Amino acid sequence: MKVEILRLPHARDLPLPAYATAGSAGIDLLAAIQGDLELQHGKRVAVATGIAIAMPAGYEAQVRPRSGLALHQGITLLNSPGTIDSDYRGEIKVILVNLGEAPFRITRGMKIAQMVIARHEHVEFIEAQNLRATTRSAGGFGSTGT
Repeated sequence: MKVEILRLPHARDLPLPAYATAGSAGIDLLAAIQGDLELQHGKRVAVATGIAIAMPAGYEAQVRPRSGLALHQGITLLNSPGTIDSDYRGEIKVILVNLGEAPFRITRGMKIAQMVIARHEHVEFIEAQNLRATTRSAGGFGSTGT
């Protein structure tokens, strides 16, 4: 599948997003910031990636955390996975939050998130008077065990 990508002026010197390995599902997103940014414990920031994309109808781009940043520094994403809709043409930004114990330094070109392309369906809701029962029915939040 081919997806149009626009490299914005503040990212002209950065590589385009790419898969790290042949088996990667996620495409690495880079920080397109001027200078370093220090993210304090408990704080959040929207980090520019310097790109905009044109997803085909029926697809979305999901922005997800990087496991290494989450495990080693406590850096994750708010609104995760973030959805880039097929009709959005603005810059992709990543909402990072520092849940770690120490400040975290974000540098230009650093891999800050990953983007997974996924197909989705549009549905038509049909109002019902009741729903077909299942073994679980309305059980939730731990109802299937621990």
